[in-house]
Amino acid sequence: MALPYFYIKDLSANTITLDENTSKHVIQVLRMKSGEALMLTDGKGSKAKAIIVNDNRKRCEVKIESVHKEEVRKPAITIAVSLIKNASRFEWFLEKATEIGIGEIIPLLCERTEKEKFRFERLNGILVSAMLQSQQSWLPILHEPTEFKNVLKIEFETRFIAHCIEEEKQSLSKELSTTNTSRSQIILIGPEGDFTPKEISEALQKGFVPVSLGHTRLR
Repeated sequence: MALPYFYIKDLSANTITLDENTSKHVIQVLRMKSGEALMLTDGKGSKAKAIIVNDNRKRCEVKIESVHKEEVRKPAITIAVSLIKNASRFEWFLEKATEIGIGEIIPLLCERTEKEKFRFERLNGILVSAMLQSQQSWLPILHEPTEFKNVLKIEFETRFIAHCIEEEKQSLSKELSTTNTSRSQIILIGPEGDFTPKEISEALQKGFVPVSLGHTRLR
């Protein structure tokens, strides 16, 4: 049976005091006691097995028993996706992107983006929960909302844009499967009304390859 799994930003100390919320979950919800084991991750590739040495429900202390470092995930994929009006759908996307191993997520501000309040702490918390739920040790980097024109300036070795205008496009899944896994990659996904023709033109001029996400309509 898998050990309970928790997120701790810093695993450098031999003994760690868990924050109050985590302590309450470990001691009150899971009813764990001193001497029992759990797993910790820092979201930067490290997984640590720890033993509870103080089962205080507000300041639970654990001692690190062993640490395992996982390699950086490859390929390094960044998705720049437009914010949408339905916040719950965007949260669902963050959850699924984490589960499949996306490295970075850039909320994109396009001409047709429905600008909504961006609650960074809540959204980052969703990433943490999805990382733990899927038993991973790499937490995706969540950026602040970024203007479309500024994302085009970021250096990536491989660039894709998924838009809806009818033209010849490559299959994204095929492109990803044939791309050198050591190359950094970015995929642009637009708002409900798609990218504007001007935005698409600017991306193509910057070397973005137009791709299709498939033949079916995606929600």
